[in-house]
Amino acid sequence: MYSIIIDLSDFHLYLIQDGKVVRGYPIGVGKLATQTPHGQFTIVNKQANPGGPYGAFWMGLSKPHYGIHGTNEPWLIGQAVSHGCIRMYNDDVVELAGLVPIGTSVTIRP
Repeated sequence: MYSIIIDLSDFHLYLIQDGKVVRGYPIGVGKLATQTPHGQFTIVNKQANPGGPYGAFWMGLSKPHYGIHGTNEPWLIGQAVSHGCIRMYNDDVVELAGLVPIGTSVTIRP
């Protein structure tokens, strides 16, 4: 069973299995005016190639209108630039989406 921890302070998403970090990915997060929400969420839907600015994959969170997705602007990873979503490199989000099922727990911490 996997879970995800998103640490906004170090711009990383951590994939956890059996209490241990098994993968770490660099991310982009929400800018000051549209900050990424903190709290406990779950992945509620997944879609490959959603189009627009969402890159190669979209994983929607239980907080409506927020998700973990790829990007068509990879140079912005590692910065606070989004409208609140978690941006990942396209290869990373596709790998992550292949590992985690709908219902996976996502903790976002400051």
